Order: sequence, then C-alpha cells, then structure tokens
Amino acid sequence: MNEPLRITSRTNPLLVSLRRVARDGAAYRRSGEVWLEGDHLCAAAAARGVAVRQALVSESGWTRPARRDLARHAARVAIVPDALFADSSALESPADIGFVMPLPAQPAPDAGLASVVLDRLQDAGNVGSILRSAAALGVPQVLAIKGTAALWSPKVLRAGMGAHFGLRLVEGLAADEVLALGLNLVGTSSHGGDPLPRAHLPQPVAWLLGHEGQGVSPRLLAACTASVGIPQPGGEESLNVAAAAAICFYEGLRRAQ
Repeated sequence: MNEPLRITSRTNPLLVSLRRVARDGAAYRRSGEVWLEGDHLCAAAAARGVAVRQALVSESGWTRPARRDLARHAARVAIVPDALFADSSALESPADIGFVMPLPAQPAPDAGLASVVLDRLQDAGNVGSILRSAAALGVPQVLAIKGTAALWSPKVLRAGMGAHFGLRLVEGLAADEVLALGLNLVGTSSHGGDPLPRAHLPQPVAWLLGHEGQGVSPRLLAACTASVGIPQPGGEESLNVAAAAAICFYEGLRRAQ
C-alpha cells in the first residue's frame, strides 16, 4: 500500500464519484464501481479476499489502529476531514471508513445450484435481507429478474451485511431467460399452495419470490414444479417477503440434511 493521500477539497474527482455512487442505487452499473461504507461491510470484503481499489477514511477514523489496519487491505488509501466524509455519505450517521471495489463480473446462471429467483422485488431492505438469509441457509445463487432492486446498491449492500461476497449474483434477467434454465421452480403464495412442512421440494430447489404487492407473475407461477404456502395460524394476511424467504430457505436446508 502506498502512503495515504490527503484530500481536502469537495470537488476532488474521487469524492465527486463517490457521492454519485453512494446516492444513486444504480450508478454502479455505469461506473463499474461499488461503494462499501462502514467497517462491517469493509471487514466482510477483506475476509473474503475481495480486491479493493480504494479505501476512504475520515481523519478521526485514521486515529484508530483497527481502521488503519482495515484500510491497508486496499491498494490505495485516502484520508479526508470528517465533514467531507459525511458529505460523501448517504447515511444519516456516516461511518468513518469505506471501500471502493470493482463491480464483480456477472456469472452465467447455473441451473444445478439451489437458487432464489427474485421477481421484481422493489424494497432494497427486503432484497438485502433475502440475500443475507440465502448466504446463511445454503442457497448460493440469486437470480434477479428485471425490475428487482439493484443488487449492488448501497441500501441492498447494507441490508445484506456482507452476504454479497458469499453468493453467486445474477441480475437483470428476463423472465424468458429464467424459464429457459429449466429450474425446479417452487412458487410461494400467501393465499394457496401446499403447506410448506408437507410440500414436495424438488432438488435443487429454486425458490420463486414475487413483488411485495403483486406477488409472483402468473407466467412464472404457471411454470412452477410446486407452489407452497406457509401456515399462519395467527391469522395475518401474509408474511413480509424477506421473512417468508428465510422460512423457506430453512425448510430447504432441513430437508437436505
């Protein structure tokens, strides 16, 4: 690692670029760079051996040995006044360290892996939570259909809490591309389907989760090998999609053991 660069101007090109990526959820698709803000995400990337182009550290953060050690994972380090770091952040409570990493090359979908298919999920918090549950519960591949919240956006990254680095992520797919894979699609429904504890689950299973308000598109649901519902004796109309996903993933893991 070279000696840290000190930045004092808001118009510095690095800070201008970071503000754009931090505040525009889809900017990473144009820039080819991903912004990881906070020590938890940065440490998760470092633990997975992710190549990091740039670390940005606030002046107060640089006084902490743990932050200096973490920053040294990056090829380059820049130190900025606390106010400038906060100005580059989209968080209400800005962190004191962030990494810029190259957007990973998108892999081809692998029909032989357990998967979750996201059909136009809109809420970034839900998408990030689903990624976190998938990484924890043995669902290694996420296939996102066009209209789903951008997988590498800052909000999804924060909700995923490092899950991204352990998953095979494929986004921007058309429904036809998903159907052409011949996956063992298992649809989820809040108003029907076989009760999950007794439902047949083909292997490898590809869980199909739909839009928070509209659910799974009828065309994709028609292609499912099975449709399951989660018993809800408490009488609520439906579960949050991220909560439902975690239950389904756990049931799939339990069956596989």
